Formats: sequence, structure tokens, C-alpha cells
Amino acid sequence: METQRKPRRARERRAAREQTRTLPMAVPHGEDRELVPDPKPMTSRPRRLSIDRERWQGQGVLIVQDALWYIRHKPIVRQVIGGMIAVWVLLFLASHLLNGRIFPSLYVLGVNIGGLTVDEAEAALLEAWNQEIRIQLIAQGEAQNSIAPSALGLSLAAREAAETAKNLGLSGLPFGYHIQPMITLDYAIAQSYFLNLTSQVNTLPQNASFELRDGIVYGVRGNSGRELDITGTIEYLNDHTYDVLLFRRLDLLTHALPPDVIDPAPYLTDVQIMANQQFALIGYDPFTNETTAWSTRPDVFVSWLEADLGGLAIRDQAFAPFIEALNGQLQEQDSLRFISADEAAEQLEIALESQTPQAYLRVRYRPSTYQVQRGDTAYLIARRLGVPFLLLQEANSGRDLGTLFPGDTVNLPSPDSVVPEMPVATKRIIVDLDRQLLVAFENGQEVFRWAISSGKEEAPTSPGVYQILSQDELAYGSSYTLCSDFACGQWKMYWFMGIYEVSPGLMNGFHGAVELPNGAYLGGGNVGEPYTFGCVMSENGNAEKLYQWAEIGTIVEIISSEYDPRSQLARQVRSA
Repeated sequence: METQRKPRRARERRAAREQTRTLPMAVPHGEDRELVPDPKPMTSRPRRLSIDRERWQGQGVLIVQDALWYIRHKPIVRQVIGGMIAVWVLLFLASHLLNGRIFPSLYVLGVNIGGLTVDEAEAALLEAWNQEIRIQLIAQGEAQNSIAPSALGLSLAAREAAETAKNLGLSGLPFGYHIQPMITLDYAIAQSYFLNLTSQVNTLPQNASFELRDGIVYGVRGNSGRELDITGTIEYLNDHTYDVLLFRRLDLLTHALPPDVIDPAPYLTDVQIMANQQFALIGYDPFTNETTAWSTRPDVFVSWLEADLGGLAIRDQAFAPFIEALNGQLQEQDSLRFISADEAAEQLEIALESQTPQAYLRVRYRPSTYQVQRGDTAYLIARRLGVPFLLLQEANSGRDLGTLFPGDTVNLPSPDSVVPEMPVATKRIIVDLDRQLLVAFENGQEVFRWAISSGKEEAPTSPGVYQILSQDELAYGSSYTLCSDFACGQWKMYWFMGIYEVSPGLMNGFHGAVELPNGAYLGGGNVGEPYTFGCVMSENGNAEKLYQWAEIGTIVEIISSEYDPRSQLARQVRSA
């Protein structure tokens, strides 16, 4: 029978293999000698290991071949193996179903949540979302910040993603399955973040600029800048949220900003002329009337320049470090003093346009505070510090300056608030209230000197450092003393020049003769003693001379026993 021959053949094959293993080694024909061991036994361990490895590999192959033979020819073996696999699968399914676990190979944003419960998967996703997932921001190939998704206003529905994975069952087997979770975007948060990012991403276009090497000026072509497209970037993020999170990368959308001038060639001659001169920067303090000259190397000066549509201009980024260094020197002397970089650049451009080898840089002052001393009133503080009372009130808005106690702190406005125009550094008017005297200087030399009449006690002239702010050949004024039940009278003032505000819209200043509402004139016999309502009055002829000589921006220093001189010229007037 067929069923009896198969076992016999198997036994025959095994017997044949055993016989093969026990056969003696063959010897050459015609020789009859005893086999003896090799007098030089093998001592190489790697060779022995190789033989052992080959023997085990051979046995392994035989075992596999036998197993496959049995599986192909023995139905009972196949059934046993199939049963074992079925049992394993049932146990696997039961362990996940009964324990409420997600089946293997399911991923959310690269996080493997297989084998976890829904609660565990939610926690794992939230931990990865908050601690591990980072989005790299890229602007034109340049890496910017690496941030958490929440910084962009992105929120992950972690619970829903975990439950979706639980419901997918065995979908992840055998190759894995990536679940796309629900993600929401908060536009307000995203917009706020990108607005703050603009200072980092945005770059200004660079106009054509210049370099000085070995005394020769060379041009540098202009380059485009870039501007972050906030709206476009947010729209892209909203449309490609999953891809951005999966690949951990967001390419920012930007706009190119072309320079105004690319070619420096038309300006090389002008720059070469400027480079051959020694350019001086003169710092001017209008309050002390002091000047400080700074010079710089020609190559540094040339590096500040760029070509603009209107001609040569100052490159802010190149010029700013120089101003920072100057401010460091100024603040060593007085922490309140500084030079505005924008204002200084503007003055340099004016000098470039006029081809003047020097520029005046105004020294400015920051606001400060004053600690109230015993006996102080707001009125006395204003006069002692040279601040119009109106400005002191504005600096302490909402506060009752009528009630001050020793130790209180009062805010002081910047002195620059009464010197808003660019100062005329070559001219200065000194008014001595105690001596009722006016002296005018030009380039340090006295040009005018005469008696004046300042404000009387009930409407005194404020001491301090001011400047000419307006000029009117004929102006009008008034006072409550000229008011009736029906209207207030006005007087006419000739050669009026305003210097500071007493109240909004009402200025004190210089003037000549005053024509009263009744037609009578002041300005002659009254000069030499306080008589006005706060202005500085000269005889009409002198007032006209002052009016024609002075100009908008001319500095006016008014000194008194309450306010000491700030400039050397004022000290000179007091001591004369």
C-alpha cells in the first residue's frame, strides 16, 4: 500500500545520510598505507569557527527542509501549525479588545499610538504636541525660529484622533497607517506671532553703496530686501496644516523689495570728491552753547553713503553704530544727553547736498524728575529749573501741583520741548531779568546791547533757554485787565517774535512799541523796568533791528537770580 512505502522511504533517506557520515576517507588507488594524523595540526581558531559555523548552517538548512517537507506532506502538521497561529491571533485580538487598546502600527503625526488605550494615546499625543513637535520656519532658504505648533495658534484634537485610531482596528497591519487628525488654526494668534516675526524676517533693500580702498572709491551694486507676507503665510498654513506638521517645516511667504538705485556708477565722482575732504561732525548743545567736533576716517565716512533717487544719502545701518559710540561718550558726562540718529543722518544729507564738509548734530536731553525740597512750590520749581509753568503742568497731568510735600517726585519735561526747531548755533540772545538788559551775540561776538522791559510781578517773564519760534511784523495781544462786560480789548505789538507758550495758543516773546486799544503807545519811557504782561519789550527801533537780525531757531537764554546762566556767554553778560 502507498501508505506503507512513505515511512520506509523516509527511514531509508535517514539511514543513507547516517551511512554517508560514517564512511572512511578514500585513499589514492595503488597505495596501501595507514592513515595517520597530520604532523602539523591546525592551530587557526578562525578556521575552526568557520567550520563550526558551516556545520550549524548546514544542519539549520536540513531542519528547515524537513519542516517544509512535513508541512507540505503532512496535513496534520499543517493543521497543528494553523491552529497555533489561530490561537495566537485570537489571544492577540482578545488582549487588545478586552483591554481597550489600539491595534499596532497606527500613527498620528509620526507618533506611534499602537498598543495604547484611548486615554494613554491622548496623553501621548498631547505630550508630543507640547514637548516634542517643533515647526522649523524657513524664509528664502534661511532657517528662522523652531517653535511649538501652539505658538502659531494650532490646536490638536488629540482625543478624537485616539478614538479614530481605536475604531480603525487592524487597518495598520502589516504596513502601518497614518491618521490625519483634526487641527484648528486661530488666525488672531497666528497673525500676532507673524507680526512680531517681521523684525527678524524683513530686510530692507540696499541701495547702491560705496567702499574706499587705497584712496579709490568703488561702487557696490544694490540688493533687494524682503517683506514677510503675513496674509499669504497664514493662508498657506491653513491649507497645508497637516503637511506642515508632518514634515515639521513651514516655508514663509515673502515679497521682494527692490532697491531704488542699483547702479552706483553715476555717483562715483561725487563720492570721490567727498572722500578727498576731511568731513567733520560738530555736536552742538543749544542749552550750554557748547560744541564738540568729531572726525572719522574717510573709509568709514564713505561706508555711510548710498545712492538715492535724489542723490547721495546716509545708510542708517552703517551710520547708527557711530552715533551709538558718540552717545556713550555724552552719557559719561550727563546721562540725560544724547544725539538722535535719524536727526543726525538728516543733517548729514543736508551737508552732502550742499557739498559742505561739516554737519551740526544737535545734542538733546531726555525727560527727568525732581525731588521736592522744603519750601518748594510748583511755581518756584518751574522758575528755578527754567521750565514754563504750562509745560510743568502737562508733564504732571492729573496731579494737583498746588499740594507738594518734601520728598515728592515731580516729572520734568525734556528741555527740548521748548526748543523744537533746529538751533541756529551761531546766534544767541541773552536777557538778564535782574538788570533788564538784552545782549545779542553772533559767532561769540556782541552785536546788540540795550535795555528792555520784562513782565511785571503779576505776569512775570519765565527764565530758561528758549528759541525764536515765530516772527510777525504786527501781532495782537490782550489781557483780562482789558476786558469789560461785553468784550476784551486788544493791543498791537510791532516786530513780534514768539519764544514760549504761556497757555495754549498764547505766546510770550520779543516786541517793540505797543499800541493800546485807546490809541496810546507804550515802548519808550517804560523800557528799563518790568512793565509788560510777560513779553520782553524793546524800544521800537531796537526791536526792529533784533527782528531783522534774528531768525527762526535762534537761541534765547533768559537768566535771573532764580535761574543761573547755562552758557559761557550768559555768564559773561552777568559778570559784565
